[in-house]
Amino acid sequence: MIGTYFNTGTIIAGTLIGCALKKGINEKKSATLLQAMGLAATAIGINSLVSNMAKSELPVLFIVALAIGGYVGESIDLDARVNGLKSRFTGLNIEGVVTAVLLFCVGTLAILGPIESALNHDNTLLFTNGTLDFVTSMVLASSFGLSILIAAPILFAWQGSIYMLANYLADFFTPALMAEIGVVGGILILCTGLSILKVVQIKTINFLPALLVPIIYFWAIF
Repeated sequence: MIGTYFNTGTIIAGTLIGCALKKGINEKKSATLLQAMGLAATAIGINSLVSNMAKSELPVLFIVALAIGGYVGESIDLDARVNGLKSRFTGLNIEGVVTAVLLFCVGTLAILGPIESALNHDNTLLFTNGTLDFVTSMVLASSFGLSILIAAPILFAWQGSIYMLANYLADFFTPALMAEIGVVGGILILCTGLSILKVVQIKTINFLPALLVPIIYFWAIF
């Protein structure tokens, strides 16, 4: 899990550097950086959606996933529950945390990386992902502050779980499953970008359960 340790460390380092730089950034520059992050999230989301859609063998699954995921998320009011953390943790920026978690954890490299590391002992994808996350965390931290640090242990738990599961379920993590997760994940990242840019306000958190639908479907037919 050397690659995962590296990836987690880059997020921590990037966040601390971004917070340090934030002190010298005025309100206008901070707003511009936030817009840059929104544009980047939108671009990453579109890229993930388009590239994985071409690989998808089940073009209807993402629609079902969004419908079921959105219904479940809305039913338990996941957005309100997560935002309720604001009252428990002073200064916690939920929008920033959710944006960071989606960008760091949902990407193809973040999912395929630990699988490649577990099955082939190759950490190239995770080293690449860590480098990208280093820059992204700096930009996020300059806008959202130390809240981004919360994404580091979440990423570690996420990649660590995938790493361990890959050791036991190597045949389950097929390219087909990765493609379906990439489509749904791309849509969620796109929604996050549009929300940051205030193009449309979408409760992205309520759609997070949609990521589980492809996994459950493939598990059922496995």
